[in-house]
Amino acid sequence: MRPVKIITDSCADIGKDLREKYDIDYARMQTTYKDKEQWASLDFEYYTPKELYDIMRNGERVFTNQVPAEEFEKVFSKYLAEGFNIVYIGCSLKLSGSVNTGEVVAKKLLADYHDSPDAEIYCIDSKNSCMAEGALAIRASEYAKQGMNAKEVADRITAERKQINMFVTVHSLDCLKRAGRVKASSAFFGNLFGVKPIIISDINGNNTPIKKVKGRAASLAEIVALLKEAVGDTKQERIYIAHADCAEEAEQLREMVKKEIPCDEIYVGYIGPIVGASVGPNTLGVFGFGKEVTFEG
Repeated sequence: MRPVKIITDSCADIGKDLREKYDIDYARMQTTYKDKEQWASLDFEYYTPKELYDIMRNGERVFTNQVPAEEFEKVFSKYLAEGFNIVYIGCSLKLSGSVNTGEVVAKKLLADYHDSPDAEIYCIDSKNSCMAEGALAIRASEYAKQGMNAKEVADRITAERKQINMFVTVHSLDCLKRAGRVKASSAFFGNLFGVKPIIISDINGNNTPIKKVKGRAASLAEIVALLKEAVGDTKQERIYIAHADCAEEAEQLREMVKKEIPCDEIYVGYIGPIVGASVGPNTLGVFGFGKEVTFEG
């Protein structure tokens, strides 16, 4: 049986430490700023987090592009040649067309791949983004290490992809609205002074605002309370926290999670260039496996 390689993309927002620990690679998306295209590196090779988010703090916009077909061809070909079958876990199709592009490339490669007729590539719409997508990639890696084949891993992740819960608070919906990355924002909110929206990934993979909270401190308490209710009483192996260049508040959030939710580890990392360009600076999110998401925005 061919071993399984887990691939994700630039929306997964898991750092190099976790990618190395779980043997995960990713296909890169691209950013465009002032007509200059750059690879969207999860390790911030081309922008520091402060540089990236200061662009938006100054009122400018960073544009994003899905994974190019050539990037998929490069990444998929590499691991097929090394003897792997591939499970690609991509950003929600409601937010990016990358999974569709990946499927087209996969079919072409497999049709032309004669060295091993049992080679397989599965492309999965995670119906998530940010560290929710990354958490699914990590879970897929764990399944592969348990001995599941590529189809078994793909089937399990497809069945479990809405068991990862995300609760995110942003300063405003401006960046998400400009990027077309949030559903029903105008009807739900408007930028009232001091109101902090709470956003989830709904059952269809849309970024959907579900409530509004007055003030930053209250919004942090609310996302912790929502995650606590979502994960229930089961001790978590890992809770994920993602932040858009607001490390001090992320540390405060970590302490709040630590007090409220039993878990072995709380992982804190940056929101990467692609998701960051949509949500904007000072965004904070918490992520954990628990109750199945059923909300439809």
